[in-house]
Amino acid sequence: MEKDHLEILLEDVNGKFDLVLEGHEGLRNDMRRLEERLCEKIDLSAAKIEVLADHTNERFNSMEHKLEALDEKLSNRIDAVAADLAAHRRDTEVHGGYQVSEIPPEK
Repeated sequence: MEKDHLEILLEDVNGKFDLVLEGHEGLRNDMRRLEERLCEKIDLSAAKIEVLADHTNERFNSMEHKLEALDEKLSNRIDAVAADLAAHRRDTEVHGGYQVSEIPPEK
């Protein structure tokens, strides 16, 4: 009878051990699926970040070109105003009685 009882206990332990193994296999499969989903999301995020970086670089380059054009335009305007001012100064000094002097900036 002890042998029969021991065989019954061993079968019960084997059954429980098989359940534990099945549970681990299920967990392993769940982890693999989770890893695949996570990798897909990471790849998608990386692609979006790359697109965003490209767009940001394009906008930066566009703004840089616009600023360079604006700088050149303003420099040309400042040069034109300086030339007009110099011509006006020469014209004023030609008329006698007028003396234009430089006023130092206030500190």
